[in-house]
Amino acid sequence: MSMLVYFSSGTQNTHRFITKTELPAQRISCSMKADLLQVTQPFVLVLATYAGGDGRGAVPKPVIRFLNDSTNRSLIRGVIASGNRNFGTTFGIAGDVISEKCQVPFLYRYELAGTEDDVMNVRTGLKKFWAA
Repeated sequence: MSMLVYFSSGTQNTHRFITKTELPAQRISCSMKADLLQVTQPFVLVLATYAGGDGRGAVPKPVIRFLNDSTNRSLIRGVIASGNRNFGTTFGIAGDVISEKCQVPFLYRYELAGTEDDVMNVRTGLKKFWAA
């Protein structure tokens, strides 16, 4: 199984979710001034949606910066996104945006820090995904 690359803001919801999966992962820094994370193997991107009801600004700037690097972008194989169901149709929309722009499958959508079921679904789903 290959790794996860994730972005988590100050709320740490995505970080808590990633920790619960116990899967290998690297974190994209929140700081735009930090060194750019460079990956060397295929990965699935995990991120939360940062947008209001209109969906604008859904993908955080550090994630855009990370994916603007051609090597990083060439190694993305899928995306998992979280969000808040209170935002209706824009729930987890960052995953839709990344999936479309990078031409990779949107693998899973979960709310906030995820449930134990979400953790198990992601672990099981990723095992099958990487085996395919």
